[in-house]
Amino acid sequence: MTAAADKPAKNERIGPPPDPRQNRLLAALPEAEYGRWLAQLEPVDLPLGKVIYESGSRLSHVYFPTTAIVSLLYLMEDGASAEIAVVGFDGLVGISLFMGGETTPSRAVVQSAGHGYRLKASVLMQEFNRAGPVLHLLLRYTQALITQMAQTSVCIRHHSLDQQLCRLLLLSLDRLPSNELVMTQELIASMLGVRREGVTEAAGKLHEAGLISYRRGHITVLDRPGLEQRTCECYAVMKREYDRLLPATIAT
Repeated sequence: MTAAADKPAKNERIGPPPDPRQNRLLAALPEAEYGRWLAQLEPVDLPLGKVIYESGSRLSHVYFPTTAIVSLLYLMEDGASAEIAVVGFDGLVGISLFMGGETTPSRAVVQSAGHGYRLKASVLMQEFNRAGPVLHLLLRYTQALITQMAQTSVCIRHHSLDQQLCRLLLLSLDRLPSNELVMTQELIASMLGVRREGVTEAAGKLHEAGLISYRRGHITVLDRPGLEQRTCECYAVMKREYDRLLPATIAT
C-alpha cells in the first residue's frame, strides 16, 4: 500500500438511489408508519468523505444509509480523532435528536460512498412522540449502537492495531452488498486514531497473508473467514447484539 495508490478514483458514479427499504430500520417499519414516511424521505448522494454533521451542530435531519457507510468520529481539541461507531444500512445517523440532546460532540463522515435517505427532524420526532412501534424500534437500535461504541472503546484499549483493522473491515462488510470497500489509508487512520504509517503496516500484513488486496483506495476482502479468525472478540459481540435487537425482515 503506497501513498500514490491511496487516492480514490475521481468522479466515480454512485448509481441510482436504491429502494428505501434496503435500510434495515425502514424495512422494519409497519406499513402504516412506513406509508406516512415514504413521501417525506428524500434520496441523497453520500460521496466518500462527505461530512453529514459537525461536532456540536444542531441536527435538521436524520439519515438512513442504504448503500453508504457513515463513520461517527470523536474529535479532540488538538484535531486528533477516533471512530466510535459505524452506521450503514443497519441504522440511522442522528440518534441525539430523539435522545433529547439535539446536538452531539461527534462528527459524522461518509466512510464508504453510496446512497441514503434523509428525513426532517420534525417528522421523526412527531412519529417518535406517538410512543408506538417507531419509538421501540429506535430505542432497540440505540441500544445496539451503544454496544458498538462501548465495545469499540474496549477494542482500542486492549487489542492490537491488526485486530482493530480486521474488526473495522468486517463491520464495514456487514453493511455493504459486496466484498469491496472504498476507503483511503488516511480515513482509516483517522477512524482508528493512529498514524497512517501504522495503518500501512497493518494492512500490509493482511495483504501478505492473502486476506485483502488494495488498489487506489479500494480494499477487496479476499478471505473473510481469515479476517474473522484474525480479529478479536469485539466484532462478534457487536454483531450478536445487532442481530438480537434488530429485525431482519419487513414488519407487517
